[in-house]
Amino acid sequence: MNLVLLNESDFTSTDRVTLTDRRFHHIKNVHKVSLGDTLRVGLLDGFLGEAVVEAISEHEVLLRVNLTEPPVPALPATLILALPRPKMLKRILETVAAMGVKEIYLINSYRVDKSYWSTPWLKPEKVDELFRLGLEQSGDTRLPKLHLRKRFKPFVEDELPAIAADTRALIAHPYNASTCPAATDEPTTLAIGPEGGFIAYEVEKLEAIGFTTFHLGRRILRVETAIPATLSRLFPAY
Repeated sequence: MNLVLLNESDFTSTDRVTLTDRRFHHIKNVHKVSLGDTLRVGLLDGFLGEAVVEAISEHEVLLRVNLTEPPVPALPATLILALPRPKMLKRILETVAAMGVKEIYLINSYRVDKSYWSTPWLKPEKVDELFRLGLEQSGDTRLPKLHLRKRFKPFVEDELPAIAADTRALIAHPYNASTCPAATDEPTTLAIGPEGGFIAYEVEKLEAIGFTTFHLGRRILRVETAIPATLSRLFPAY
């Protein structure tokens, strides 16, 4: 936990916070703070700053908070991702939150098993938990937004053109593709398929609305590896 992420409801006054949940246990047992120690904190969807430990007991910690810094800039990327296996989905959602992606669309694909859509990790409270873990890791405060789209063709034909408008529209695809474009801060809509990749029909549908395929090299990566590798290649901040 590189950042203690605070909620508005944690505040007992304008600059005092009391924590009793997992954040308290992490502060007490991992950070092992003492009175007067300083912690890095941030308000969810708000400013960053520091907090001084004013009191700590077996059950709670009292912090005096000073939030003065704006949140770190978001990555200018919208991620269009074929729904991964549930075990992989957990790691991916935490990773993309840590890397600064703020708009994520989970979509259906021919190679997406129908059972994946029933995973409890798509429940709002579970998604929120994973996103918060990613923000705490990276020191960010702005929560990503997750959109679920269970029908490939209607999404690509009816919604995606507007989402990708005026952006660099790319498909990470290992076959018959160009080399990875240069890193830039240009707004980008990035589509990544499931394990095994998008099928030819799906690639054609994406290309028909302006997407371009590219690859990262001769090695074919798992989705959970391909996402951070691709983001780090496409954007100069990484």
